[in-house]
Amino acid sequence: MAKVALVTGGARRVGRAISLGLAEAGFDLLINYNSSGDEAEELVREITRMGRRAHAVQGDVSDAADVDRVVGELEGTYGRLDLLVNNASIFPQTPLLEIDEREWDRVMAVNLKAPFLMVKAGEPFLTRARGTVINLVDLSAFQPWVEYPHHAVSKAGLLHLTRVMARALAPHVRVNAIAPGAVLLPEDYDEAQRERSRKSSVLGTLGSPEDVVRTVLFLVQSPFITGEVVVVDGGRRLGR
Repeated sequence: MAKVALVTGGARRVGRAISLGLAEAGFDLLINYNSSGDEAEELVREITRMGRRAHAVQGDVSDAADVDRVVGELEGTYGRLDLLVNNASIFPQTPLLEIDEREWDRVMAVNLKAPFLMVKAGEPFLTRARGTVINLVDLSAFQPWVEYPHHAVSKAGLLHLTRVMARALAPHVRVNAIAPGAVLLPEDYDEAQRERSRKSSVLGTLGSPEDVVRTVLFLVQSPFITGEVVVVDGGRRLGR
């Protein structure tokens, strides 16, 4: 029987690459999306053409009722869960003192509360399969990104939550994090912004979503690693 992965925010950008990479590695997929229904259904068709099973389910994973529905869909479709990838995230750019309470709460809900809710709901399946959780953070978990302050705080919280989860769910479930750097730039970046991102890497190049996919597969295949974060940034965190 094939292993099953659930990827939140799995229909677009890096989430889409992770979903495809896992399908290529032999996983069947449950792809969660919130508003990207067309992209999710196209991805399901693409994975199906690869010979793997795939199913898309809509849900706001920051909402406990939606999370229960997503996990119920998982149970009804596959009956197991070997890998949970908490990828769903939002990234608003707002100066610290201009963030209102509603925006702050929304960022914390999607970026930090949602992975907690997903792990809580999925834990029985993960424990049964001796499964793996991978949380997607980014370099803002280590650095004070003043352009994205609430995002940075939420990712720092998720990094610590990863370690708490790793201890709480051991020995049956492993929990790790990946912190990508410039692997897929925002769609509205101009050439000057792209060049600044390229130069921020000590390797002098941009990464790609496939760099994240390879790291996901490495962590899945590494049974003696838990509570860790793998930084995939071309050395950007080292500075230049």
